Amino acid sequence: MDSSAKRATAYAIFALIATAANIAAQDAAVRWYDGVFAVQLSIAAGTAVGLTIKYFLDKRYIFRFTPRDIAHDGRVFAFYALTGVATTAVFWGVELAFHYFFRTKEMRYFGGIIGLALGYLGKYQLDRRYVFQMEGK
Repeated sequence: MDSSAKRATAYAIFALIATAANIAAQDAAVRWYDGVFAVQLSIAAGTAVGLTIKYFLDKRYIFRFTPRDIAHDGRVFAFYALTGVATTAVFWGVELAFHYFFRTKEMRYFGGIIGLALGYLGKYQLDRRYVFQMEGK
């Protein structure tokens, strides 16, 4: 297997790990709070968990990026999160559409999985081209 195929396989595995963590965090959040904004808060909690896990996996194993110091790492993470705004909107949009059309937790999570998969396809290109090129910034 060539290096690009290995990288793609690793990226897909890490996307699955982050997706599982995202959905697990969402499920935990709705079990903890079932009020008016439970779905929206659970999606935000899942996003925070998935984003953090995916950043550390991508940084270390996909892009082999080593920040100069904690401040540099913080700036790179902030840019990583910022470049994910559009992909996160896709994920949230698909998940919320499934929630409103199907009205079951299982279908909402299924929509989340689809939305995350779509988002990760675009996120890789953004990360490769912009985020993990931040050597001197």
